[in-house]
Amino acid sequence: MGMRSLAIVSGFFVLLFVLWDAFETVVLPRRVSRRFRLARGFYRVTWAPYRAIARQRKAGNPRENFLSVYGPLSLILLLALWATGLVFGFAMLQWGLGTRLQTPTGLQGFSADLYYSGTTLFTLGLGDVSPTTGLGRFLTVVEGGMGFGFLALVIGYLPPLNEAFSRREVNISLLDARAGSPPTAVELLRRHAGADGGEALEVLLIEWERWSADLSPPRGRRHEQGVSTAAAACRSRSIAVGGSE
Repeated sequence: MGMRSLAIVSGFFVLLFVLWDAFETVVLPRRVSRRFRLARGFYRVTWAPYRAIARQRKAGNPRENFLSVYGPLSLILLLALWATGLVFGFAMLQWGLGTRLQTPTGLQGFSADLYYSGTTLFTLGLGDVSPTTGLGRFLTVVEGGMGFGFLALVIGYLPPLNEAFSRREVNISLLDARAGSPPTAVELLRRHAGADGGEALEVLLIEWERWSADLSPPRGRRHEQGVSTAAAACRSRSIAVGGSE
């Protein structure tokens, strides 16, 4: 197999891999159990060093504030990783298929295909590089449409995610009021030790169970029999104060 044939196969695989990972992460309404995923690998690679850096900071608010940045920052980096994969995938297809490009002086080879793929995916339309073959024009239309859809998907995905983070902050603030700051299970039980404490605690745990299920639904169904209220609340507790541990 020649280099160009390998580039075609690799480019097609990269595009399929990135698009399917983005679909599973953003569009698919249920949890994916497949272990080999780009998003899973990305978070495994980035979280360990970020946590190690956080441990070097002073315990308390400085460390927690540093850890709180990881969630939004990692999402932006994941979107950038997907976009980079799409750019390289289409560039490899263009180069492997030998589509001819009209380029300015000094820009040639794979670098020209990579530059043209980037300007096409992000719909810049600079016009300094253009395809001269029918196949090249076809790939341009496909990549331009895919880039437009990718940007629309990102724009539509971020507001609901920001709303979910806002609800998280509200729940954590309420948990501080009911379980101390930082929240502890002992303090939560102590403050609900009165006559009506048991009923109030049950309502609180139900609210946290629903919030936890909203962020990370179980496989296949929104709710599974056997997942107790207390278990869901414990998981939510770990999410809420995991940065300080």
